[in-house]
Amino acid sequence: MRKLKLQVQTTADGYMGGPNGEMDWMTFPWTDDVGAYIKNVMASVDTIVLGRNLAEGFIPVWANRTEADGEDQETIDWMNNTPKIVFSNTLTESPWPNTTLANGDLAKTVADLKSQPGGDLIVYGGATLAANLIAAELIDELHLFVNPTAIGTGLPVFAPGTYQPLRTVAATPFDCGITALHYAPKSA
Repeated sequence: MRKLKLQVQTTADGYMGGPNGEMDWMTFPWTDDVGAYIKNVMASVDTIVLGRNLAEGFIPVWANRTEADGEDQETIDWMNNTPKIVFSNTLTESPWPNTTLANGDLAKTVADLKSQPGGDLIVYGGATLAANLIAAELIDELHLFVNPTAIGTGLPVFAPGTYQPLRTVAATPFDCGITALHYAPKSA
């Protein structure tokens, strides 16, 4: 069975974005050790899962990325060529190439995706989708990239009222100050 992985940037106090989705708190530039960790997480993945709000920025940004933006061509090609599934309750057809829309019951849709043959799935967000997937206990691996910044309020990784016991798989500090916290559901 395929795994559903979550990889998100977060603040030290657990937010994936500011109150209006701001990402100005993220630590840059990343060091090579961050890139190596991400490539390892991506190695088994053959499908990207996104929420509509994130997809509207994510997909066009990667489509226009070049090595001049600081990304290697292998990563750019992988991001653009990997099939994407976008969860949306408002779109009726995909405006993006290589992208399928999903709507309806989140748990059933994810269970169907996990039961299909293929590699693992990775979720990069958005905030609502990620929080809903966590709250529904649908994530098999959480990779939280904790930036050394607290913002006090914003879009939380864990929706208010979420209770999910986790076990620590690994904690990996990077030279740039970010720490990757790798968790799995405690029941797994």
